[in-house]
Amino acid sequence: MIDTNPQKIEAVLTRGVSEVLPNKNTLAKLMTEKKIRLYLGIDPTGAFLHLGHAVGLRKLQQFAKMGHQVILLVGNGTVKIGDPTGRDESRPMLDEETIEKNFQDWKKQASKVLDFNIIEIRRNGDWLDKLDYTAMIKLMAKTTVQQLLERDMFQKRLEQGLPIHGHEIIYPLLQGYDSVVMDVDLEIGGTDQTFNMLMGRHLQQQYNNHEKWILSTPLIEGTDGRKMSKSFNNYVALTDEPRDMFGKLMSIKDELIIKYFEALTDEPTAEIEVMQKAMQNGENPMILKKKLALMITADLHNDELAKDAADFFSKTVQNDEIPEESAFGTITIKAIVKNDGTPGKSVEMNPTLSSTELGRRIEQGAAKLLPDMKKIESREEFLNLPDGTKVKLGKRDWYKIIVAK
Repeated sequence: MIDTNPQKIEAVLTRGVSEVLPNKNTLAKLMTEKKIRLYLGIDPTGAFLHLGHAVGLRKLQQFAKMGHQVILLVGNGTVKIGDPTGRDESRPMLDEETIEKNFQDWKKQASKVLDFNIIEIRRNGDWLDKLDYTAMIKLMAKTTVQQLLERDMFQKRLEQGLPIHGHEIIYPLLQGYDSVVMDVDLEIGGTDQTFNMLMGRHLQQQYNNHEKWILSTPLIEGTDGRKMSKSFNNYVALTDEPRDMFGKLMSIKDELIIKYFEALTDEPTAEIEVMQKAMQNGENPMILKKKLALMITADLHNDELAKDAADFFSKTVQNDEIPEESAFGTITIKAIVKNDGTPGKSVEMNPTLSSTELGRRIEQGAAKLLPDMKKIESREEFLNLPDGTKVKLGKRDWYKIIVAK
């Protein structure tokens, strides 16, 4: 039984959505007439998921809850090529064992958002691996090289004199062929996937004489305002511990609060509009940010852990209280001999903080000794701290020094 409520259809096609092509109204009409078939494709190049990924996953779940046929497509065929989207160089190819391991890790994390009891999992290797020579030629004949080279990243490589490999050019064709085989009405993907999704629309019309719609979801900025990415270290992971998750969400820029509410929560739209007006009228964004952090943390964990995280943030960040012993990580400092024969020291941190980030915090005066909060002035001073010393690194990280014997 599908949900044909006009307000719910309007919400799923508008909220947390960048664009619906070719037309939102025609898709809305179709959704009142039949159960549509739709999918979101993922290439399991890695197993790490953050809130940026959650935007599309939430949209997929919304369609499933409305009673439509929803498919999560694992790109175990396309991932062997590697999507060139946003890259200046070719992606490395992965073997089957790595692909499946990545997906199983991915599925475990995604289950925080997706209900796999109502979502079908398919793998495009089931049909792409079987494409013979004749079928591949037929597929490639459905478009032109000029059309395939229109992609922004290919134009950039051409301008810079960088190589474009043949297997990268055919990637959009193979992804588009997924729409043909599954004979879908709709594909969901990020705005960076629009070119690939449009290729699927083109092929669906060519092969099946069937209309296909495209729904693109917005890219979510991370804690520093740039695109959320592990490489930028500005992400909120779906598997972050509740206290870390809450703290990271409290550090997002104020201008992102409304966008996060729209794309990452089920807060009623009318309430979000009230929040937006309140902020425009000068209300302290901190109040709304706390509500946002509490809501997202509760959704991905539970209410009790979210409340604990909120209390922890209030005590340790806002009131500068020193947390309980269990909240401290460890920093192990060990004397070593460098490759050139000179003495040195190694640092191992749990939870991990990169050497670059550690150095940056020391340089910025964010590394402090407990309990008096005296600044650690240099890396050399840090490396010579005595065993058992407790330090605060930044706003939310506490560590205990262990000097290895």
